[in-house]
Amino acid sequence: MSAVNHRPLGLTVAIVTLALDQLIKYTVTYPLALQSRADEGIDLLPIFRLRWLENRGVSMGFFHADTDAMRWALVGMTFLIATFVAIWMWREKARQDVAALGLVLGGAIGNIVDRVRLGYVIDYADLHFGEWRPFLIFNLADAAITIGVLILLARALLLRDKGAKTETLK
Repeated sequence: MSAVNHRPLGLTVAIVTLALDQLIKYTVTYPLALQSRADEGIDLLPIFRLRWLENRGVSMGFFHADTDAMRWALVGMTFLIATFVAIWMWREKARQDVAALGLVLGGAIGNIVDRVRLGYVIDYADLHFGEWRPFLIFNLADAAITIGVLILLARALLLRDKGAKTETLK
């Protein structure tokens, strides 16, 4: 019996993630003109506001790219990571892992597109509870990457534990 090929699923998840990410970034940039609203942003819910942020670093503001050389180094580093994820996705057999890798790949490409085109990544999602913010301002690509990685970690830990229990029962 041959293994089922889940590559189309992974590619679809990556393409949809990338398309939604770029569509939302276009919407906050042009129709909503979020950049011109400075810090006030747009309140969507009492705990969620759209705010403009030009992220010149990577996750949580690390490795801030102040020069063109640093910007292109981040592009290169992110491209290498995306290539690794694409290869892993292509070789992966587990459907859930392929879908999770598709989220990571689509998010990574979405942020690469921004950095190449603009020199920074557009962040806009501000989740807050009063003054407390559990996350920095982020975007759909960041959320997709985080969710994809969490799915991979949870599956790895749960499957490892299930495998260890099976081994002890033998």
